[in-house]
Amino acid sequence: MAVVKSFRAVRYNPAKVGPLDKVIALPYDRIDEKLQETYYNLSPYNVVRMSLGKRFPDDNETNNVYTRARKYFDDWLKEGVLARDPKPCFYAYTEEFTVPGTDDRLARRGIIGMIKLVPFDEGTILPHERTLSGPKVDRLNLLRAMEVHLGQIFILYPDPENRINQLLDPYITREPDIDAVAVGESDVRHKVWVIDDPKVLAAIQQEMAPKRNLIIADGHHRYETALAYRDEMRAKHPDWTEQHAFNYVMATLVSMSDPGLVILPTHRLIHSYTHMSAGEILDKARQYFDVQELPSREALEARMRELANQAHVIGFYDGKGYYLLTLRDLSAMDQVVKEPRAPEWKALDVSILHELILEHIMGLTKESIERKENIDYLRDPGPGYTAVAAGEANFLFLLNPTKPQQVAACAAKGEKMPQKSTDFYPKVLTGLTFSPIRWEDKLE
Repeated sequence: MAVVKSFRAVRYNPAKVGPLDKVIALPYDRIDEKLQETYYNLSPYNVVRMSLGKRFPDDNETNNVYTRARKYFDDWLKEGVLARDPKPCFYAYTEEFTVPGTDDRLARRGIIGMIKLVPFDEGTILPHERTLSGPKVDRLNLLRAMEVHLGQIFILYPDPENRINQLLDPYITREPDIDAVAVGESDVRHKVWVIDDPKVLAAIQQEMAPKRNLIIADGHHRYETALAYRDEMRAKHPDWTEQHAFNYVMATLVSMSDPGLVILPTHRLIHSYTHMSAGEILDKARQYFDVQELPSREALEARMRELANQAHVIGFYDGKGYYLLTLRDLSAMDQVVKEPRAPEWKALDVSILHELILEHIMGLTKESIERKENIDYLRDPGPGYTAVAAGEANFLFLLNPTKPQQVAACAAKGEKMPQKSTDFYPKVLTGLTFSPIRWEDKLE
């Protein structure tokens, strides 16, 4: 059972900060040092000062990246830079975007609310990828210091008829309460509408209540961090109640049937690899794949798109030729995958690439791949083609995007997908809403 509640979000006050474009930011894990500096220069109130603040050599226990984040939030509340909504609300959230590499203009609709934290083994909320310890330590330290959720977990929920989206229809016809574009992702427009009608709030909660198998699309580290923080707070305060906000995490919830739900492929660039030549790889691949040479990049990518729903295909570029590898029989995965894996996992193109080609044929190990010794991950394959053509990398492997139903099928079987299997686009912004989860904060 999914428990989703409205909440009194803290939001930026445009009268104090000006256009919200200057204070919002991409999620922390999408911000490099250059973009961090850009955000710092945009506004003294940019959320990056809290979500991914600068570290300094003289940082200590009382003055560090985490304590500064807390001070920013508290000071901005006192100064009116941030203000809390007077009533519990849900927040309709639409992202209008152009799909990269195409001219398709889409809109993805979600709803921002608070969802009750539950362990994965309960089956209500499911992960689809593994997490790493480093980011969780950092996010937990930040959450302990701030006691505020700065950004939303991105969660998919089953709703074949899009009934919850229909409840939002009357609201998104008016002017949005937030209309902004984040620096670093200029082709995406983010719009938010405040919904405070008690009847609509109750209807949304009622529609969400019976749902199970909700899937974390983005934010696995932050979800597990929020769960750990919840447990710490419960241990510290034995008189806790279900209404305490720390039992929940702020989330953008999107229907799996939303027409704007897009997953982009992540391609693999192989470098510093000396074990086999391209010809040897292709010769060995013919044991499992039909190998077809195509005249150009455009022809290869077009053919991959044509076959996306019909066959398991992988593109290969070695600097001289463009090759389409089409798997003849999925049973090959049963031969090479040694650990117990669900059929749904074995049927992923990314699993086929990793298990059958990178590991079985090319001899890379799971450990070396995890350490990124010979592999880089690319959303845009363009730089990969360039690097291979210039002799700066060995090969480029191209993938079709993973389908949402494949993510759902793997998650339902408890399978964690291979690294970089999904790239949900666009990302959910940080800075649209904040949710304090201090001891005194409760949800109605």
